[in-house]
Amino acid sequence: MPNKENSAPHNIARRELLKRVGAVGAVGAVAVVPATELTKPAQAQASTAATPLREALETLTATEADMLEAIVARIVPADANGPGAAEARAAHYIDRALTGPLASSKAAYVSGLAATDTYAQASKGASFIKLNARDQDAVLTDMEKNTAAGFRPNAAAFFNMVRDHTMQGMFSDPYYGGNANFIGWDLIGYPGIRMVVSVDDQSMSKPPKVLRKSAYDEAMFSKRGGNHGH
Repeated sequence: MPNKENSAPHNIARRELLKRVGAVGAVGAVAVVPATELTKPAQAQASTAATPLREALETLTATEADMLEAIVARIVPADANGPGAAEARAAHYIDRALTGPLASSKAAYVSGLAATDTYAQASKGASFIKLNARDQDAVLTDMEKNTAAGFRPNAAAFFNMVRDHTMQGMFSDPYYGGNANFIGWDLIGYPGIRMVVSVDDQSMSKPPKVLRKSAYDEAMFSKRGGNHGH
């Protein structure tokens, strides 16, 4: 487990997130989800995961994107279990989706990100992105508990929206811009989509063969709008 400095607020910690994903299945709101089981010790994955390159922004400003990157990195931080939301490009998924299926949430993001920074400066004396991990977690915890002021309609509503979209970016099909390098699927040990389930798969007598591919690599799926996953 990470130390207190690097841990996320209590009910957005990685352990709780994995429990929630296990309860509902690894399916994002706008995606079909596959994955692969861990093939290396989690500690090694966490230490060797490369920070992804930043793609061109599609919706948010550079300042807003930096704020969102910092927030998602604390909602699902990289730790001994492996890479987190930053490495999975969850913020990139959100930025892209705000021009498409999440377009109705754009105004809420613009307002909420600004309010988060204002509250961070008022409560901790610095911009959110300049705070250490502990103070960032404290700000997010206040938002989660709805004690942070200055949000419309309230801090908890914004926090919950960002957390939900971060989980989509972690676990949805990489076609949609998140789950880079199948990080989310690796984290939960999802072996991949199956067009046909074999007898061995059904018996579960041994781990299923890992299929590292997007659902949209299958000919039966249409790549509407271009391949966003690679």
